[in-house]
Amino acid sequence: MVDKPSSGDVESNPLQKPGYRLEFHDEFDDPVLDAAKWVPYYLPQWSSRAQSRPHYCLKESQLVLQINREQQPWCPEFDGEVKCSSIQTGLFAGPVGSKLGQHRFNFACVVREAQTNVQTYTPRYGYFELRAKGPATGANLASMWMIGYEDIPERSGEIALFEVVGAHHSPGASRIRYGLHPWSDPKLKEEFYEELLPCDTARYHIYGLEWTPDRIDFYFDNHKIRTIPQSPDYPMQFMLGLYELPAESAWTGKYDPLAPYPKEFSIDYFRAYQPEAGY
Repeated sequence: MVDKPSSGDVESNPLQKPGYRLEFHDEFDDPVLDAAKWVPYYLPQWSSRAQSRPHYCLKESQLVLQINREQQPWCPEFDGEVKCSSIQTGLFAGPVGSKLGQHRFNFACVVREAQTNVQTYTPRYGYFELRAKGPATGANLASMWMIGYEDIPERSGEIALFEVVGAHHSPGASRIRYGLHPWSDPKLKEEFYEELLPCDTARYHIYGLEWTPDRIDFYFDNHKIRTIPQSPDYPMQFMLGLYELPAESAWTGKYDPLAPYPKEFSIDYFRAYQPEAGY
């Protein structure tokens, strides 16, 4: 078990954790995004690299993902008016015209643009931690989630470390979503949750997850909030993104056309560990 301090402050979560080996991390200290760690597109096989590239900036040792007013939908053919700024740690897709590729979210999807397959970080099990500040605006959802690398179609499970919706935050309480989606993995079953926690997700908090061969433990500000007693058994990659659907009744929350742009999701760090004794 990770030695988890009692507070959500970054100073109380040291880079090194007793009993664990740091395997991958980004503190976002550099002025440019590290291309050896992140693929700067969102599922480009279903759209294109040009259309799915993220809007972001790096400042004060933070990655700030942004949605701009003039930004176009990332994949209008298959995902409507959804705007997205997202990065990921892997990419797998088949040839142009095929249905082979990660997270085929719509049955109409076919590969539109040839991709170079890459795995910058695709672990099988571990403890993962992110310190981030979610959006405060309606119609914006921020999330870190994991998907199977999906070189075999059944390896398609999804673990959502967290989802936060700007419209669902307040200074005293906010709703947080997290859990497991099986997609095409016949060995998994749906377990997805939404909880009201005494926090403001538009302020910085620490979201953690420990994925083992038989369970997934979810943490918020270093306190365990749930265990799911099932587990994908294949490599998974990370997806880190900000979304907007400018509609009255959207899954991203109610859209406010008067809210100023850019919409923002700020990430202080992402860290990944393996236990020294193994799982």
